[in-house]
Amino acid sequence: MQTTIPSVAVRQRTLLHVFPSFGVGGAPVRVAQLANWFGKKYGHQIIALDGNFDCCERLDDAVDYVRVPFTSANRSMLANLLSFRQQLEALSPDMLITYNWGAVELALANCFQARRHIHVEDGFGPEEADRQFRRRVLFRRYVLAHSDKVVVPSRSLYDIAVNTWRIAPRRVQYLPNGIDCKRFQRPAELRLLNQLAIADGTLVVGTVAALRAEKNLARLIRSFARVLRHVPAKLVIAGDGAVRPALTSLAAEMGLAESIVFAGHVPEPETLLGAFDVFALSSDTEQMPYSILEAMAAGLPIASVDVGDIRNMVCPENHDFIVARDDDALAKSMSKLLQDEGLRQRLGLQNQQRAEKYYDQRQMLTAYDALFSS
Repeated sequence: MQTTIPSVAVRQRTLLHVFPSFGVGGAPVRVAQLANWFGKKYGHQIIALDGNFDCCERLDDAVDYVRVPFTSANRSMLANLLSFRQQLEALSPDMLITYNWGAVELALANCFQARRHIHVEDGFGPEEADRQFRRRVLFRRYVLAHSDKVVVPSRSLYDIAVNTWRIAPRRVQYLPNGIDCKRFQRPAELRLLNQLAIADGTLVVGTVAALRAEKNLARLIRSFARVLRHVPAKLVIAGDGAVRPALTSLAAEMGLAESIVFAGHVPEPETLLGAFDVFALSSDTEQMPYSILEAMAAGLPIASVDVGDIRNMVCPENHDFIVARDDDALAKSMSKLLQDEGLRQRLGLQNQQRAEKYYDQRQMLTAYDALFSS
């Protein structure tokens, strides 16, 4: 007699994500990308320490997630740790995942617990753009030594984790960001170009960035002013944030109001990237920015300051246009690309091929799935 073995339902694993903020930005966008791909495989509990859950708008309806309120004790680190320890017990997730410096303190509450902990570090704020604070180094060194894994998206962060924070190499995992490359291989939407008054045939330098201090878009504006001495063009800045009023004032003071377009937040950057001739980045600190990957997938040459892994991300011939954090150097990089259409097309094609080969999202999604399910 044939015996039928009843199927056993696999219990959904619950992941507790702790962010300094779940606003639209690198780590939250990646988590939304992962959650949408996983579907119902995992349940997600999300804590945003600043109360900003804007990136939840990027989560598909099929994603099983809850926003978890967290109230700081506002008395001491010990009080916050005790409060978070109580929340951990009440939420009872299968895995705790903390993101960046702002959440490391709460990782301390999980030390010496059986619960698995992964810390994901994407980079530093403007205060640590040039050097790390000794106190933070020591704190990371102690807390992250107790983590099961420390995940970093760039080689430079891997070196910091191993050599500065002194985390055992077996605990550190280099896991580069990935994107849906095909999504960015499309022309810009005519409706959006008309709305932004970008005429056909205009040479365009563009960037996509949150308008925050560490992005140093003032450097890009000053550099672009130098570009205009040699070649007529427009600068398009897509993004929004706290420093936008200061940037628009700077553009006006420099007489560039007619040459710079502040596009505001563009939820689907692929609708605009096709209008750019050169993609520019001027940040004081980055590691492996999604904006560079998206520009590469869109077939654009990159003019950027040399921060994080950007030089290693782009194709070898594009290396000469990854320059020092200097207004004049960035201006020369943009100018040379704008004046040579053949060079732009060649670098853009090579960057696109490199994005498809090394940074397609399937590799990243599979790696994170293995990490979360282990």
